[in-house]
Amino acid sequence: MAWAYKSDASLRLPYQDNLSALIHEPTFKAAAGEAVFSKARVINTLGNQAVHSHRPIQQSDALTAVRELFHVGYWLARTYARSAKPAPGLLFDANALPTTAALAKQTLDQLQKLEAGLRERDEKLSALPADKSALDEELKRLRAEVAEAKKASVAQLDTHDYSEAETRDYFIDLLLKEAGWPLDQTRDREFEVSGMPNEQGQGFVDYVLWGDDGKPLAVVEAKRTKKSAQVGQQQAKLYADCLEAQFGRRPVIFYSNGYEHWLWDDAGYPPRAVQGFFKKAELELMIQRRTSRKSLADAPVNTKIVERFYQTRAIRRIGEAFEKDRDRKALVVMATGAGKTRTVIALCDLLMRCNWAKRVLFLADRKALVRQAVGAFNTHLPDAAPVNLVTEKDQEGRVFVSTYPTMMGLIDETKDGQRRFGVGHFDLVIIDEAHRSVYQKYRAIFEYFDSLLVGLPRRPRTRSTSTPTGSSISSAACRRTLTDWTTRSRTAFSCPPRRCRCR
Repeated sequence: MAWAYKSDASLRLPYQDNLSALIHEPTFKAAAGEAVFSKARVINTLGNQAVHSHRPIQQSDALTAVRELFHVGYWLARTYARSAKPAPGLLFDANALPTTAALAKQTLDQLQKLEAGLRERDEKLSALPADKSALDEELKRLRAEVAEAKKASVAQLDTHDYSEAETRDYFIDLLLKEAGWPLDQTRDREFEVSGMPNEQGQGFVDYVLWGDDGKPLAVVEAKRTKKSAQVGQQQAKLYADCLEAQFGRRPVIFYSNGYEHWLWDDAGYPPRAVQGFFKKAELELMIQRRTSRKSLADAPVNTKIVERFYQTRAIRRIGEAFEKDRDRKALVVMATGAGKTRTVIALCDLLMRCNWAKRVLFLADRKALVRQAVGAFNTHLPDAAPVNLVTEKDQEGRVFVSTYPTMMGLIDETKDGQRRFGVGHFDLVIIDEAHRSVYQKYRAIFEYFDSLLVGLPRRPRTRSTSTPTGSSISSAACRRTLTDWTTRSRTAFSCPPRRCRCR
């Protein structure tokens, strides 16, 4: 991978030089195509699992990694080789791999020593003195040759069989296993259902995710990588209809093409894009909430947490957006000192009492703000057992408070091949000091978790107009929509009476 970025002038180095960043760089994705890109993702994912998981590496996973590496290597040779290129009909031969008995087992210490030796050799090679001008000329010549080789390969149709469907299915398997689905039962895949609107009246569901009671929790429809995942929406719905008629419970619907994943709980929400699949407990809770979730409009707001009218009005407005309008994003715009933190704590209390939220994530950009938020939750909502993820990464509770960089690292954390924080782990994410730069830098967090989202923007810029309380906020600034942050979000404007000239 490093050679390609060095030799191909059309590839732009990303902000980081790790393998994941190199694979997801848009110029590489455009050059490699969806087939090779998906294989590189599988190799990277399997490598991360092998390094970070304490479980032994399965032979099937190792074989898959080598097979996908074969296809990536074929693409590299076909695209950049300046002499003979591999034959189009070249196939991967698993029988050519050495058997386990023929390999000498190496201990962890031996592997670490080997890695240290290779690193030391690379450092010595890079430290050798060289004529910079000569190296520049050599690099220019090499890039010119590579560009000519690439141009010639692009002109010829690539007829190699990259087995895209096999890679797609395996990557979906990896995502399901990360969510805790072992897929070890025969009815987990290709489950036969009856009642389909075709001549045979039957169909085969790609994946069925089962609950402990033997009833289906979700269906997963896998479509070809070259097609949009949304093509499978109607077929997945028909499968859900058949399973509901057979088992008496409507499953949640997923459809994916290996790159895009969509969730559709058609009992309450329209389809929405997600980053992966839900864990069993999360799906059970989603189905249980269809009947146990209470009305937010009928439940009282805890006046021990918030006492002012404008705070209660903001909570009611957000509740109306979530419950009546089916929105999933909201902004709370308040002047400094108006009690935004207490307002969202009261909102969390309301959502928890009405069974809308089990776990909440509160994000801030500084450790000091994290400590303040934990203290506020301990004071006003101690039953939520707030956890400071900056200092207590292994604790459990209902409210988790973290900085953005800490959560970015925890998202990738796995244990025995399963993610600690799955895409459905949090029901509500609160963003303190929400502004454009935070969204641009850490939007991966907000896109990863499939949750309700509430932003607390910084105080809008105001004209310097004195008020009896010593603070000011202009009407035009207060009523600004802030669409940079959450597109089509519902904004709950709430200003204390004597601090805002909106009234």
